[in-house]
Amino acid sequence: MKKLVLFLATVTLFLSCKEDVVKKPAGLIKKDVMVDIIYDISLLDAIKYQNPKYIDSFKINPQKFILKKYKVDSLQFANSNVYYSADYENYKLMFDEVAKRLEQKETVTDSLIKLESKKLKKAKKTKISEKSIPVDTLVRGRKQLINKNVIKQPVLQREALQ
Repeated sequence: MKKLVLFLATVTLFLSCKEDVVKKPAGLIKKDVMVDIIYDISLLDAIKYQNPKYIDSFKINPQKFILKKYKVDSLQFANSNVYYSADYENYKLMFDEVAKRLEQKETVTDSLIKLESKKLKKAKKTKISEKSIPVDTLVRGRKQLINKNVIKQPVLQREALQ
């Protein structure tokens, strides 16, 4: 009999914990909009910590800026965040979606950086090859072409070459 009572008490305890811990707030932000807000805040916070002077030069608070963008006040965001965080599994899925989007953005950014660095290296190689020829050689070659009347010498530069 004692075992039956103990078992029923345990089952009742587990079933009572199943009840929602946090009640649904009045102005609950939709789940997909909440993911967008968290993504944007994460992105701006990353920028802020990588280059603090950049965000500080605009004199804005990234979180306030994002909340204004989505037309949400801070209390509504806080209440929605508490409500969604009460359900761990769904909250984890939301942050997994944010992490996935950040990884995609990182992949695109890395590919753009590689492309720009290739362009920069190519430009540097061209400049180096032009600079690798000594000026004397260029001047002597120009004098020879002028003497053979292949090219005409400008009047102002005639004095500088002789």
